[in-house]
Amino acid sequence: MSLKSGSFLVLCVVFICAPQQCHAGCAEVDSMTEAVAGESFMLGCISCKRREEVSAETIVDWHFKPDGTDEPYHIFRYEYPLSIILHEDFEGRLEWHGTEGTADVQIGAIFIHNVTYNDTGTYTCTLERTLFLPLGKEHVTIEKIVELTVVPEANRELTAVISEIMMYVLIVVLQLWMIGVLIYCYKKIYAENEAREARKALRETNKLIDPKDTCDGVHLE
Repeated sequence: MSLKSGSFLVLCVVFICAPQQCHAGCAEVDSMTEAVAGESFMLGCISCKRREEVSAETIVDWHFKPDGTDEPYHIFRYEYPLSIILHEDFEGRLEWHGTEGTADVQIGAIFIHNVTYNDTGTYTCTLERTLFLPLGKEHVTIEKIVELTVVPEANRELTAVISEIMMYVLIVVLQLWMIGVLIYCYKKIYAENEAREARKALRETNKLIDPKDTCDGVHLE
């Protein structure tokens, strides 16, 4: 395989693989709001920094206001590397499921295990972020609210079903597209090799049938 053909194949592979590099980064996705009694549920809380190169420290607090009450109470705090359950109703049932290994927290999610109907209500995730800027510190407070409903069994919404179907369709289409690109690359390289071999054979034939060759000392014009 020539350098030109090899380069073309590399470009094809890079072209195929390029979309897979888009997974990096942070995306703010809202939490689910329907939990099933007796199961575990993740309370989502994501707050992305606008500038990744700026270092930060973040403390995450969760408060809960049950249905039918007016005053929320503090149930959980995460201050790297410690997580603390602050209310007896959630003792042994809350688990940190956010950013690990750094104080620069962008995901402040927690798991509730063994969900009960008493867990229905309003959850507030508060992120107290300190940004370390070149000119000094800047303090930012972000709040995310989750209105949680507890049901006896999972109720799949139509939009969720459609989204799942579309995801599988998209996966199949992308796989077929990648196969098509690989076939195209292979045919392109194969055609280039065939053309090069044909040109090489033609040059060899022209050397054997050189019009300037002589026969018995007679020059052929």
